[in-house]
Amino acid sequence: MIHIETASTEMQNALVHFDSELASLQIGRANPALVSDIMIEAYGTTQALKACANISVPDAQTIQIQPWDKGILSSIDKALQVSSLNLNPQNDGIVIRINIPPTTEERRKDLVKVVGQKAEDCRVSIRRARQKAHDTIKSMKESKEISEDEYYTYEDNLQKKVDESNKNVEEKAKKKEEEIMSI
Repeated sequence: MIHIETASTEMQNALVHFDSELASLQIGRANPALVSDIMIEAYGTTQALKACANISVPDAQTIQIQPWDKGILSSIDKALQVSSLNLNPQNDGIVIRINIPPTTEERRKDLVKVVGQKAEDCRVSIRRARQKAHDTIKSMKESKEISEDEYYTYEDNLQKKVDESNKNVEEKAKKKEEEIMSI
């Protein structure tokens, strides 16, 4: 049924967003996802850093950003300094290097809480998708477009998708929490 497929797609999108949110968490290890979506002012427009620079990780504690046009180095530097990441970029005129400091125990515990919050946000998105599909299926049953048996079949299929998505969120959150606490 198309409504269940739409809900399934919305749930998958929520999981993809959850993955990107988890990847952007600063956990003491360099990761290009940490800076790739920072918006910079370049060529009279605002765009993501990944659209105008090569972002690499030469070692576990360093992110290196090499813009394709050296003229935007200062814009990148400024955007990194005002970002909420609290990182200190080092601009040598050719590339920008960011040293990622080791994470303290207190910061790790805070990050675990952030992971929990992001997991809850993802579950809310999944519930929203389920509710929208449920309302559609229910209205189809009330208008006699589907039989009562079909209604319960669709509801069961929808709940299976929700359970599968929630299980996926829990596994990803648990894995990320373990990763954070093991550094």
